[in-house]
Amino acid sequence: MSAALKVVRSGLFDTLQDLGRFGYMALGMPTAGAMDRIALCLANALCGNAANTAGLEIGVMGPELLVEADSVRIALVGPLSASLSEAEAAPPKPIEANRSHLLKRGQLLRVGMVEGSSTAYLAVAGGFALPAFMGSLATYARAGVGGLDGRKLAEGDLLPLAQPQAPPGEEKKLEQPFDYGEGAIRIVWGPQDDYFSAAGRQTFIESDYRVSKEADRMGIRFEGPTIEHEKGADIISDGIGPGAIQVPGAGLPIVLLADRQTVGGYPKIATVASADLPRLGRLLPGHVVRFQPVSVAEAETLRRDQEARIERAISRFQVARPPGGIDLGRLYEENLIDGVVFHAPSAP
Repeated sequence: MSAALKVVRSGLFDTLQDLGRFGYMALGMPTAGAMDRIALCLANALCGNAANTAGLEIGVMGPELLVEADSVRIALVGPLSASLSEAEAAPPKPIEANRSHLLKRGQLLRVGMVEGSSTAYLAVAGGFALPAFMGSLATYARAGVGGLDGRKLAEGDLLPLAQPQAPPGEEKKLEQPFDYGEGAIRIVWGPQDDYFSAAGRQTFIESDYRVSKEADRMGIRFEGPTIEHEKGADIISDGIGPGAIQVPGAGLPIVLLADRQTVGGYPKIATVASADLPRLGRLLPGHVVRFQPVSVAEAETLRRDQEARIERAISRFQVARPPGGIDLGRLYEENLIDGVVFHAPSAP
């Protein structure tokens, strides 16, 4: 019997994602990949995987997964309210996110809601045994490629596991939730910022913009003050990188994300610094942001610093106690002293 996770109930939008499909934009193929690369990297590290191993990206509400393997190690990263049952009909017990868990055959994992964010991640030790498309397992649902048949998960799906059982080792957890930072989203001007008036550029960086209901893996449309063009709202179509901010004729910004088109004909006032792209991948409709310009050198420093913080977070993983279990090491440290006191039984 092949080891797998069975989808008993699907979530709202759960897809398999790695860090993206690179080198094919000239053929019209977007990179796709994780909206929040930080959370995916941390989930993989908790499982002992390489950073680019495909995991499950959970959108708003996650699935229920039945373990059809002798054992599997999973890691959940993000603001999740997950639970585990010994069987489908058994009462669930809450389990923590931002750590790994060892699951056994017949257990049912209810991933639950993503609280206050649009995405969270589930990784499995060894990854999923699925064929790559153009060198990646990233799901690009609009073209029906990658992941599991190029689509989100559905009831009855089987996710085959690359390892028949969990590797030996202790469970791990994050020392603390990763700090994504607060404040304005940092941007670098251009490449077509000259298509906008000085007043339009000032409006863009001095105004609040609210995430509209038109927000998905392709991009986010923002609501707020309109941005004035100076040279019109059309250009000869050119390439679109991650975080490019288009401003069509209506004057409202659109930030393009993982499933963005590869070319476009609207001027791009700015591009989001790569260090802040994971923050955009967590936004929900109604969230309000501001944009702050930085230089290319500053954006590069932000990314280098962030990568160093990710490495520090991984180096500081702690041993995780099993739910309801006893941390014997801590018990010995705090409660035992040299020697043993023997109490003889009292005389009758």
